[in-house]
Amino acid sequence: MAVGNNTQRSYSIIPCFIFVEVHIQGFFCQDGDLMKPYPGTEEESFITPLVLYCVLAATPTAIIFIGEISMYFIKSTRESLIAQEKTILTGECCYLNPLLRRIIRFIGVFAFGLFATDIFVNAGQVVTGHLTPYFLTVCKPNYTSTDCQAHHQFINNGNICTGDLEVIEKARRSFPSKHAALSIYSALYATMYITSTIKTKSSRLAKPVLCLGTLCTAFLTGLNRVSEYRNHCSDVIAGFILGTAVALFLGMCVVHNFKGTQGSPSKPKPEDPRGVPLMAFPRIESPLETLSAQNHSASMTEVT
Repeated sequence: MAVGNNTQRSYSIIPCFIFVEVHIQGFFCQDGDLMKPYPGTEEESFITPLVLYCVLAATPTAIIFIGEISMYFIKSTRESLIAQEKTILTGECCYLNPLLRRIIRFIGVFAFGLFATDIFVNAGQVVTGHLTPYFLTVCKPNYTSTDCQAHHQFINNGNICTGDLEVIEKARRSFPSKHAALSIYSALYATMYITSTIKTKSSRLAKPVLCLGTLCTAFLTGLNRVSEYRNHCSDVIAGFILGTAVALFLGMCVVHNFKGTQGSPSKPKPEDPRGVPLMAFPRIESPLETLSAQNHSASMTEVT
């Protein structure tokens, strides 16, 4: 892995970031915020990436799948869903059940947001090159050099590090926190679905417990990153803000609070009288016509 003057090769799970180079940020050799002990690889963390990604993908998917099936078997809710979804133009040969359409739509939007959040996080880490709390521990700068002997000398030279280049590269990707962004996005998306879709009376206590449980899990994930010295507090906060913004945008603007495509029925517009034939209007008798009719009726009575 080659190290340039201002950039360094970085790898990402997103294909568009494979050949993107991370910005090398300068540092002070005596910076106490960057001297935390090295916590080990991500696989040694309390929340490993494999466990994180499995929980992030499985939890909202299972909640949406179970919630849609349960609500569909309630008669009143099923009739409402059918009324909302039947306006989709799929054609007679391509008709899909409203239940299946909603499941595919909500899970598809969730998966899109998950990948979008991951892309935003990788872009932020590549552009900023923010250093982790354990950067100086793995960087192992040459403290006997002229640059590090001055306590207030800002180091811009990335070649001063003598540690493992692969570990140093990962130590330059701290802002924003990926674990915090993905966890809060997944938890908030599931919470918005629960509060907007499930409307049964028996869910008055289950809904708050489930929502608070998912949000608390995301919050503890961010705290775990800080306690293990893998991210700064600012990194976790930025990740929370990013994941929240993506979840709110998709939930409110894309799936419209998880409502149907039809929405509330609109009132019929009044018909334009200019396009209605004259004979269709009701006929109103004038006072003269009424008086004439009364006189005619009286004369007919006298004759008989």
